[in-house]
Amino acid sequence: MTTAVHWPNSLWAAVTPPRQPAPPLEGKAEADVVVVGGGFSGLSTALHLAKRGRQVTLLEGQAVGWGASGRNNGQVIPTMSAAEPDAFVQRFGETGERLAHLIGQSAEMLFRLVEAEGIDCEAEQTGWFQPAHSPGRVRLSEKRVEAWRRHGSPAEFLDKAETARLLGSDFWYGGMLNPTGGHINPLALARGLADACMRQGVTLHENSAVTSYERERDGWRIRTDRGSVLARALVLATNAYTDAVVDRLEPRISRTIVPILSWQMASEPIGDNLRATVVPGRQAVSDTRADLRFFRYDARNRLITGGSVLGAYNAESRVAARTSENIGKAFPQLAGMRFTHIWSGRIGITQDRFPHFHKLGPDLWSWTGCNGRGVALSVSLGRELAAAVDGVPARELALPLTEPEPIPFHPIARRIAPLILSWYKRRDLAELKLD
Repeated sequence: MTTAVHWPNSLWAAVTPPRQPAPPLEGKAEADVVVVGGGFSGLSTALHLAKRGRQVTLLEGQAVGWGASGRNNGQVIPTMSAAEPDAFVQRFGETGERLAHLIGQSAEMLFRLVEAEGIDCEAEQTGWFQPAHSPGRVRLSEKRVEAWRRHGSPAEFLDKAETARLLGSDFWYGGMLNPTGGHINPLALARGLADACMRQGVTLHENSAVTSYERERDGWRIRTDRGSVLARALVLATNAYTDAVVDRLEPRISRTIVPILSWQMASEPIGDNLRATVVPGRQAVSDTRADLRFFRYDARNRLITGGSVLGAYNAESRVAARTSENIGKAFPQLAGMRFTHIWSGRIGITQDRFPHFHKLGPDLWSWTGCNGRGVALSVSLGRELAAAVDGVPARELALPLTEPEPIPFHPIARRIAPLILSWYKRRDLAELKLD
């Protein structure tokens, strides 16, 4: 009997057409590759492996898109939140250069994949804009544009006047625009990718939480409560939810990140006349703050935004009030904005803010650390992970493999991580010193 999945009170769960869940795994089965996790990276990995002719089984503990992939803001952003492209090259050489190029092209890849698979996910490639929240951050924006353009990105710098025209507000000081970015309905994208996987022959099982896996003969035996699969290769695509469904599934991964709770919310639909005064070009926007302000429209002209607050007490109402206040400061015409849907989900944060890629054993692959940029990044990495599993040499991949490095005193780090918001706020007030 299928267990009912509890969905968050998200706009995406409310407006996305339902899909018939795949049956749970029962009994013993075999596959060439098992992918664990029905989010963007797992689905993309399974899809690209199937297109390579591999027999793939995907196991999802809840339902496709239940985790971060179906809960996020839906912004398609072809950069990382803190790690800069030159830093990838400095640390990983030619592989880092390939990773920087992959990230810079990740939004374009996502939108072309959506087109090729005919996925109806409210996709709008209207661009992504990162406005500078202080005069000193303008130089940061200029340096980021220069850096990403060196790695093939079409990023461009907008000055204060151009920024005001794009946003409909003079609250910011300039910024970086990437025209390849945009936004999607993330739950619809996850469900559409699942349908694309099944069309390619992927065997999908939902309500099939992996409880353990071990080496068996020359492959891996992956177990759930009601069945098991024997596979040559195994891909763990669970990121911040590695220990959310089954505790201690893979401590080597879960201890390398700190899951941070991110809040999202959606307004009532905004009338056309008012909407035309706020981001009239419908770009996705997230600024240079560490405690960032971000927003964009959905297909129904709802403003989809979000934020964070310290502490769990009354968090939903507090984060809504704070986010409404922030929106009103930038756009006085939206002062007092109220929200019809408020929900939250985990973001996987690494110490160095890099995504991390691991080969944990023979034909056992994993990655973690979306760091708030999981939509475009995860879909693109799925293609690379599929190539790695299929035997493409490491020198041709954009996956700088490293050994997992557990965060020291990880249980304590998880408890105090929400307090980092206070430090973020102080850092946002100080100007950066740039060379």
